[in-house]
Amino acid sequence: MTSHSGLPPSIIVSVRDMARLEALLDSPALSRHPAAIALSQELERAQVLPPEEIPEGIVTMHSRVDCEDELNNETHSLTLVYPHEADFDKGRVSVLAPVGSALLGLAIGQTIDWTAPGGRQLRLRVTAVHYQPEAAGDIHR
Repeated sequence: MTSHSGLPPSIIVSVRDMARLEALLDSPALSRHPAAIALSQELERAQVLPPEEIPEGIVTMHSRVDCEDELNNETHSLTLVYPHEADFDKGRVSVLAPVGSALLGLAIGQTIDWTAPGGRQLRLRVTAVHYQPEAAGDIHR
């Protein structure tokens, strides 16, 4: 995954999300899973901050966001969740889904390119963060 500029955008992740995601990735069932490997690579370049220092407008776990696919002129409203909470019909996207790991840590206005299952090219730009647990004071979620 690269940003529109060709370089990976820097991402911001809370200490709490990082700990939970690392525990998830330590699961033997996921050790060789391509999605887990991709997420692990995303986390390696993350700036990790205490929850109270996460700026508003950053996509964290349980954030509800709007994004626009600039290549296909589609808009999506998604909530970024852990795998056991995922429900595509309700817009609850797993952090282990390609779009989930792509969105984690992005800020409003940042864009990420990736290839969807089936080979379709997508360029998602975060247009709004309607709910972010850290900004709402829900840091125990």
